[in-house]
Amino acid sequence: MPGKIRVLIVDDHRLFAEALDAILASEPEIEVVGRAGNGEEAVEQALELQPDVILMDIAMPLVDGVEATKRIREHVPGACILMLTGSNSRADVARARDAGAAAYVTKDRIAAQLIEAIRELAAA
Repeated sequence: MPGKIRVLIVDDHRLFAEALDAILASEPEIEVVGRAGNGEEAVEQALELQPDVILMDIAMPLVDGVEATKRIREHVPGACILMLTGSNSRADVARARDAGAAAYVTKDRIAAQLIEAIRELAAA
């Protein structure tokens, strides 16, 4: 993929979002183009920024990550959404996939899997 992989971070926990931003800043082929703190902001920023990959928290106020994913996929069909959650629940995985998420990573596995998952989604 030519150019940098443009990433939008969506998480209602500011410190966690900042940590993700810091992790991604160390990767020269990845550029964080924005951060959103809830699903409504995620939809607005996805439309405005047109990121390649969206890191989406599943549990957020106002509009949760599953509903935000549905809305983004309607309006930005090319968006690759990587769902982030603390849950290993099969029901959550199924809801995320049904909404249009391309991948699902639990927050405890982020250090080991996040960068590679972003690269795979951007290359798809």
